[in-house]
Amino acid sequence: MFVGREEELEALEDMYESGRYEMMVIYGRRRVGKTSLIDEFSKDKWTFYFTASQKSTKLNLEVFSRQMFRFFGIPELPAFTDWRGALDFFVRMTKTSQENGKGHFVFVFDEFPYAAQADPTLPSVLQNAIDHGFKQSEVMMILSGSNQGFMESEVLGGKSPLYGRRTGQIRLEPFDYYDAAKFLPDVSNEERVRYYATFGGTPYYLARLRPSRGFKRNVTDLMFRKAGLLYEEPTMLLREETREPASYFSVLQAIANGSSTPKRIAEHAGVDASNVARYLNVLADLGLVKRNLPFGDNPQKSHKGMYVIADPFFAFWFRFVGTNVDVIENGKGPETAEETLAGEAFSTYVGQRFESVCLQWVARRSRAGDLPFPVTRFGKWWGNNPAAHEQTDIDVVAANGDGQLLIGECKWRNTFNVTEAIGKLEGRVGLVPGFTAARTRLALFSKRPVAETIRGRIAEDGPSPLFLSTDDLYRQ
Repeated sequence: MFVGREEELEALEDMYESGRYEMMVIYGRRRVGKTSLIDEFSKDKWTFYFTASQKSTKLNLEVFSRQMFRFFGIPELPAFTDWRGALDFFVRMTKTSQENGKGHFVFVFDEFPYAAQADPTLPSVLQNAIDHGFKQSEVMMILSGSNQGFMESEVLGGKSPLYGRRTGQIRLEPFDYYDAAKFLPDVSNEERVRYYATFGGTPYYLARLRPSRGFKRNVTDLMFRKAGLLYEEPTMLLREETREPASYFSVLQAIANGSSTPKRIAEHAGVDASNVARYLNVLADLGLVKRNLPFGDNPQKSHKGMYVIADPFFAFWFRFVGTNVDVIENGKGPETAEETLAGEAFSTYVGQRFESVCLQWVARRSRAGDLPFPVTRFGKWWGNNPAAHEQTDIDVVAANGDGQLLIGECKWRNTFNVTEAIGKLEGRVGLVPGFTAARTRLALFSKRPVAETIRGRIAEDGPSPLFLSTDDLYRQ
């Protein structure tokens, strides 16, 4: 089942319709859906599709040659022994096809880093083939890869032989909460939040779910059993993406356990403090961690930055699965899952992820023009409230350059005192530097809808806040 990716498909279709040479670079970490996107785009097009493997150049070239001969409908010849010969032949056959009126096709080179790491001359060879062949053709080329560092430096980077040859690029990210829900068509919206908080937006993970079995059984079967498909997923990804998987694993575990500054992360992870910045940068490039700052702080000057695990699946795994590996290995995973999902810690965790869902909703509605004012900046704020003489935070902050501000409170509870929550939110007006009370709008995000009688009573005292329940967040 293919869902979402409307913007990416539109970009690919626009490029294809130009009818001239194009090169789209698509990259993103494993499991994020690169191959599915390319398959969906190319399903009704004449496409040469080659996927490199982690093997020798000789073996990759044998597969490439065989597929190339078949694609152009010529008798199979001996396999090429180097990429220059193979790509030169490909260019000649492309020109012949163009002369015969069949030059417009898609050339997909999937997992390009595998082939280029086996033969470091490949980027230069491909650059030559582009400059002296493909640029004069009607071919749309797609280079894709899961090794994000390689794709950014050796394909997109200024020192790469391929620099300037691309005509577009897509860094594919996991789905947000809304698109992730498309994998769960018959599930309640509250349950969708729990699924998103647990499995995140990675298409491969979502496609493994069997909603008819219920949330608890999906979590148990996929993560709390030794044979579960996602039980070892973080370890496998770190082995594939990093050179020191044990150190990266320890860093993620330290963050999941509450360490948020480089110093504390290094101490709790047991890694050299001089290396922790590099570990954090790599994990940030993979989309696994991020450095949060109070809204409005200068990233270069602020000392309030806190590192958190950005990906919901990894946050859940390191918080609840990674700490119970010994128990799961001893066959007690199902009982542990039962206790975990019924516990207060999990409910608190989902509440924290609900804040992220609310911010994503603000970003989506802003793009659609459905907010009281256009928004260009999003985040969260924390700091000192001088009036209350205490440290406080604001769950949702959204603003624009004209001085308009939206602040929101997120309540993942079945019941709470709405009037009190609005009062506390009003007490935080003016805390975000650079914005006035007169241009600040309030929003209350809640698990369940706020009763109309309560809304009406609050509206009598002044401008009514935006009241948004979980169902509202999933409404088109």
